[in-house]
Amino acid sequence: METFPKIISVDDHTVEPPNVWRDRLPSQYRDRGPRIVRAPLKEMTFLGGKFAPVMGNPGDDGPIGDWWVYEDLHRPLTRLDTAVGYDRDEIKLEVITYEQMRPGSYDVPQRLADMDVNHVQSALCFPTFPRFCGQTFTEAKDRELGLLSVRAYNDWMVDEWCGPDAAGRLIPLTLIPLWDAELAAQEVRRNAARGVRAVAFSEIPPHLGLPSVHTDEWDPFLAACDETGTVIAMHIGSSSRMPSTSADAPPAVGSTITFANCCFSMVDWLMSGKFERFPNLKVMYAEGQIGWIPYILERADVVWEENRGWGGVADKVHRPPSELFTEHVYGCFFDDAFGLKNLDAIGVGNVLYETDYPHSDSTWPKSREVGEAQMGHLDADVVDRIVRRNAIELLGLTEDGLWAGPGGAR
Repeated sequence: METFPKIISVDDHTVEPPNVWRDRLPSQYRDRGPRIVRAPLKEMTFLGGKFAPVMGNPGDDGPIGDWWVYEDLHRPLTRLDTAVGYDRDEIKLEVITYEQMRPGSYDVPQRLADMDVNHVQSALCFPTFPRFCGQTFTEAKDRELGLLSVRAYNDWMVDEWCGPDAAGRLIPLTLIPLWDAELAAQEVRRNAARGVRAVAFSEIPPHLGLPSVHTDEWDPFLAACDETGTVIAMHIGSSSRMPSTSADAPPAVGSTITFANCCFSMVDWLMSGKFERFPNLKVMYAEGQIGWIPYILERADVVWEENRGWGGVADKVHRPPSELFTEHVYGCFFDDAFGLKNLDAIGVGNVLYETDYPHSDSTWPKSREVGEAQMGHLDADVVDRIVRRNAIELLGLTEDGLWAGPGGAR
C-alpha cells in the first residue's frame, strides 16, 4: 500500500511497575497488598491450559525472577509477558526480572517510542498481574482490600499510565470488583466521569465461579455500561481457563484454539437477551481473531429461526443473532488473513486491529507490514475503518485518534 493508516491497537498490555499498589493503598494495607519480591523459581509448568509456577525460598537453587506476592498468590514475571525484541526461538517459559524485559512494557515514554517504531498511534492496554479482567482480586479472601486494589489499579491506569506523559496515545481500560455487580456499576460510573470508555470483563464468568450473563445478576453493571457508553472488553483467557483438550496437551494446542472461549462467549451474549434489554451495550473480543465468526453467525441464525421455541430464547431474543452482532459486537485480530478474505460475512464495522505488544504473539515491530500484506485487497476506506476509524467511534476518541480524558489529548 502507498499509505497505511496509523494504527489504533485495541489490545496491547501493560506490565505494572512495582509501585502501583504500594503508592496507592492505605498505609495499613501496603504490606498486604500486591508487591514485588525477588526470589528463585522452584518449578513451573504450563500444561492443559493451566499455568502452575512455584516460588522458591531465598537461597534456594533456581533461576531468579521478580514475583508478585498477594495473599496466597505467588505469580512470577515471565518471558511470555514481555517477549518483543527477542528471537522466536529464544522465547521460552521462564521467569525474568524487570531488568530483563523491554522497558516499554512498563515505562510510558519507552512504550510510546516502541509504538512509533511499529506505526502505532494509540493503544488500549490490558493488565498483567491482575490478569485480563481483574480476577486476581476476585479470588482473594479480603474483599475490602480487593476493592481498594481494583480502585488503586484504575487510578494508576487513568492518572499515570494514561496521564499527561502519554499525550492521549494510551487509552484507559479499567477493572471492576467482579464479586459485586452494584459495586461494579459504581466503579464504571466513577471512571466514566473521568473519560474512561472501556472496562474489562470475563469472557465466561461461570469459570470464575460467577453468575452467567443469562441471569439478571449482572444487570446493574450492564445498565451502567449502557448508560455511560462504556465498552465491555473481553480478552482470551479472562475466564482463567484457556481452551485445551487434555491435561497433558502442550501449550501449542491451546495457543491454536485460543479463539474458542470467544466463540462460546459470543453465543452466550447473542442468546442472552441482554442486547435488547440494554440497546447501547457494546462488547469486544480482544485477541480472539475473526475468521470463525461467519459460521457461528450462520449457525446461530438457523438455531434461532428453527429452534427458538424449545431452545429457551423465544421470549428474550426477538431478532436474528446476526443482526444483534452487527449492532453490538466487535471482533479483534492481529493476524487473520482468512478472516479478512471473508470480511463481507463479518461486517466492516465490526472489526478492530491490534498488535498484542509486548506478548509472544505480538506482530511488533512489523504490525504495519502484516496489515499491508493481509489487507492489500481491500479499499483504502475499508482499511482505514479497520485500522483506526472503528476504534475511534467505539472508544470515543478524538478525530485524531487520541484519548481526550484527564491527562489526555490537548
